[in-house]
Amino acid sequence: MIQMIYPVLNLKMRFPAVEMFGFRIIRRVISAIALLLIVVPIFALGRTWYAAHNPTISSADVIVILGAAQFDGRPSEALQARLVEAQRIFKAGLAPLIITVGAGAPGDRTTEAAASKEWLAEKGISSSSIVAIEKGRDTLVSTRSYILEMRRRGASSVIIVTDPYHCLRAITMARDLGARSTCSPVRSGPNSLKRADLHYLVRETGAYLAYVLLGRRGILVSDHPGKS
Repeated sequence: MIQMIYPVLNLKMRFPAVEMFGFRIIRRVISAIALLLIVVPIFALGRTWYAAHNPTISSADVIVILGAAQFDGRPSEALQARLVEAQRIFKAGLAPLIITVGAGAPGDRTTEAAASKEWLAEKGISSSSIVAIEKGRDTLVSTRSYILEMRRRGASSVIIVTDPYHCLRAITMARDLGARSTCSPVRSGPNSLKRADLHYLVRETGAYLAYVLLGRRGILVSDHPGKS
């Protein structure tokens, strides 16, 4: 009888230790997950900020102007800032061709790409040096569209003209699709570093994480209507 009681007592004595060990494992797992949920967004925010403040620009085959709003053919202030920057680097001889990208909103008589091309032509850039791709109302679709045009032309490198905090996401998408890419961020307009607020940085960080975690796996998370 005594021999039968000892194993039972031993099991009862071991249970608290086993339960404590299990709780420690669960606590460590939860702590690790919580740490990742904090560290990963902070790391992504830091990368987004750094890319905006430390752009690297080199000569390329094409300059791409990502679309932004236009009003019946008149570029919005945000789009015009991109056009001004593209005009500057084109005249500096950094690329021989400009690609404008962007579709129109429902009911529009024109598109972001067409409005951009017309503005550039009015500023003296030859129409033969501008290609308008009237597709894309979000960054990923726009990127896929201009990458296809680049491949058709045998181009492999691109300077992307967009807002500073949009640079990291735009560059990452282009590189994922096989293009050597750099970014020339706008120096004026509502989304320039002088005028962009923390909300834009946080939004772009979230959009970048959504692309890296989901978009690369084929789950499209569009940045429209909060379109860049």
